[in-house]
Amino acid sequence: MVRILFFGRLRDAAGGPERVMPLPDGVATAADLIAFIAARETALGAALADPTIRIVTDNEVAPRDAPLSGVAEIAFLPPASGG
Repeated sequence: MVRILFFGRLRDAAGGPERVMPLPDGVATAADLIAFIAARETALGAALADPTIRIVTDNEVAPRDAPLSGVAEIAFLPPASGG
């Protein structure tokens, strides 16, 4: 099982802050997971496809092509501003 966390505007697009699910067959990278979600949820998929979205796997910033095998938690973070 993998825990998927959504922050900021992504939380609204996802309809909540998190999901827990088995990693789907054929999903090996964060990019694969985004494509999997986009095929089922157009608005959320479009939001996740934004290149400014940061991906964090098990508390480490990861590129979109990072392997997800063995990952327990994936977080999607939109850009933040503040000061």
